[in-house]
Amino acid sequence: MIIVGVDGSRAGLDAVAWAAREAALRGVPLTVAYAMPRWAIETRSGRYADVAAWMRDGCDTVLAAGRERARREQPELEVVTAALPGDARDALTRAAEDAQLLVVGSHGVGGVRGMLIGSVAYGVTAHATCDVVVVRALPSLPRGEIVVGVDGSPRSRAVLEFAFAEAELRGAELRAVHAWAWPRPEGFDPADPESERDEQLVLKETLAGFGDLHPDVTVIEELVHGHPVEVLRQAAAGADLLIVGTRGYGTFAGMVLGSVSQAMLHESPCPLVVVRGDRPAL
Repeated sequence: MIIVGVDGSRAGLDAVAWAAREAALRGVPLTVAYAMPRWAIETRSGRYADVAAWMRDGCDTVLAAGRERARREQPELEVVTAALPGDARDALTRAAEDAQLLVVGSHGVGGVRGMLIGSVAYGVTAHATCDVVVVRALPSLPRGEIVVGVDGSPRSRAVLEFAFAEAELRGAELRAVHAWAWPRPEGFDPADPESERDEQLVLKETLAGFGDLHPDVTVIEELVHGHPVEVLRQAAAGADLLIVGTRGYGTFAGMVLGSVSQAMLHESPCPLVVVRGDRPAL
């Protein structure tokens, strides 16, 4: 199952379109979900019954628009809708506990496209137990390439498992990008071929074995000296998907998400997947 959150915004409908295509590729149903206050769902009489009914009507309208967009993208897809009680961040996170993916738009109503990341997108990316997709912009013409950030850490295996599986599913090339030596360590010389060879070895060792598991996936290895946020932003320009991992620890959003994944929520030029590094191996 894939869950996509909607809120009546253009960004939410773009997220539905992406999620519908992904659900069709995976052969799983899609749930279009809208969060609203619990009292509005439960109140049927009394002083605020009319307000609650008005809010429920608005919920029905938003969900119907999401369902229509999904079926327009994939007419044969199984689509269900759900009104979730509570704050959108908590409600979507709870609803997606058993989902393959949770998909949201980059911002809600009132956001400035390309500039702001909404609190819902940030909150669910930080706290969801499943992998999260934030749809900032839909590629106008798919180029058949997925970009994945590789850092050589133990948690990068889950990121690569997702990336190879997704590339295989889409029949896309996979560009594995490793940004290195930033900031420059003391005494670092970018002209020293030994430094570059060491980083090339990190990239190759991190990718080792995945080609045997996914022989049909064409992999492009890219080693770039520079800040990982800028390197990934440039590499993902025009790509179908950018995939990164989480590196942080703790219970607060700023601790759970690493600095690169946080930054890419703002900088990614294409749909972004944040893969949970602590999820079970595939």
